[in-house]
Amino acid sequence: MSNVVLLDSSVLIANLRTGCFSDRIAALAGRLRMSSVVRAELLRGALSAADRKIVAGLPGSHLLLTPTEKNWVESGEILADIQRDKGYDKKKIRDLHFDVLIALTARARGARLITSNRADFALICGYREFKLEVW
Repeated sequence: MSNVVLLDSSVLIANLRTGCFSDRIAALAGRLRMSSVVRAELLRGALSAADRKIVAGLPGSHLLLTPTEKNWVESGEILADIQRDKGYDKKKIRDLHFDVLIALTARARGARLITSNRADFALICGYREFKLEVW
């Protein structure tokens, strides 16, 4: 069993803004890694050099797990299923795409994914099971 832990951007952003998860992150057991997708999400919002430096210093930020070609293909299949089943518009499906990639990356590595985004990740878990923890 893997003891790898991935933190979603929702946890990292909330912690950067308020420090609300600092103690929990410090107490995590396991090897902390970051998804390259999460890093891209964080860098997208890091507009200054200081912000980019903060992102580079986040826990696990230098130990990236990246979606494979199989993950990308499977993400399209899952999103098509979700759109068909839930009737979501294209914007919602586009918004879910990174979350599906993060979930599939965690699943492929047997990692535990920690997020504050219960709704979207619980939905995705209904299509492909993975280890999910919501804070």
